Amino acid sequence: ATTMAFRWLVLALLTAPVAPLAAPYGATPRNRGTDTMTGAGPVQVDLNKYNLPIERIEEEWECHLYQTIGKSDEEGSGVRLQCKSNDVFVDTVTVKFPRQQASLGLELLELAGGRDDGLGITVVSGVVEGGPAENCDVQVGDSVCQVSVLQSRKVKESEGITDIEQIFSVPTEALGYDATVEALQTLPPLQDGQQIQLKLRRLRKRPIVTVNLQFPPSQNEPDTTIQLFAGENLRQGMLVRGVKLNDPLAKRFDTKNGGNCGAGGLCRTCAVSISIGQELLNEQRIAEKQMLQDVPRWRLACKAIVGYGMAEGEMTIRVSPNQW
Repeated sequence: ATTMAFRWLVLALLTAPVAPLAAPYGATPRNRGTDTMTGAGPVQVDLNKYNLPIERIEEEWECHLYQTIGKSDEEGSGVRLQCKSNDVFVDTVTVKFPRQQASLGLELLELAGGRDDGLGITVVSGVVEGGPAENCDVQVGDSVCQVSVLQSRKVKESEGITDIEQIFSVPTEALGYDATVEALQTLPPLQDGQQIQLKLRRLRKRPIVTVNLQFPPSQNEPDTTIQLFAGENLRQGMLVRGVKLNDPLAKRFDTKNGGNCGAGGLCRTCAVSISIGQELLNEQRIAEKQMLQDVPRWRLACKAIVGYGMAEGEMTIRVSPNQW
């Protein structure tokens, strides 16, 4: 009965049930950034340059019910913040700062709430000047999803004195303003040596790579431009946007005959020549290097990830390089 009541209460905030968030960028199957951006590799840029303006943030936040596979409804269900648009993703940022006062030094704004169950959407509207969070990476529009108090204490053991860190955490995700304040009031009393750890949900736009495609004159195809999200596979991204990749002059590396290997990296039918923007792709692995050692500007589109490191930029690519 409790579970049914819980589900009924969140219906007004939900648009569609989704699976749990995926690491590391916190996107979901509804926001296709999950599979895309996990392929982008280690972040090599300052992601804050992709932050959204507050006007867009207010439009993008929404709540979703999630269910963790393999757990009961009571243990594995809850409400989590998501974004509405496919060109945006939810990032998770963790910051720490000394606990100098009972207040966090944050100004909060309720975007949705007023419900009896306390559910809603509350975001940071400002950071108090001179407050404990002033010099931390807390941005306007962030939503605080968890607040933790970290406290170190010394414990005497047989080997000597050991420092042990105690952590007291309060979940605050998808709560209205009043419920957020009530949750923060349950934090332990202020003591010397404490630290505050905030887990923040942050909306960012998905980095885009502009790809200028050039076709061999024999194909009578006009040059075109497509846009891919950082982390997309080049071959798949081109195919779903209607770009044909099947060079009839290419030979398989394994059999030396023709034939498409179906993105297995065994043929060169999807090979492309990178004129500009090679730095926007992931590094070649050993097998691809061996296959293309005689043509260093070529890449197997099936093994190339655009926007590697979450970088944006522009590329120029020649399709079917055997025909040039």
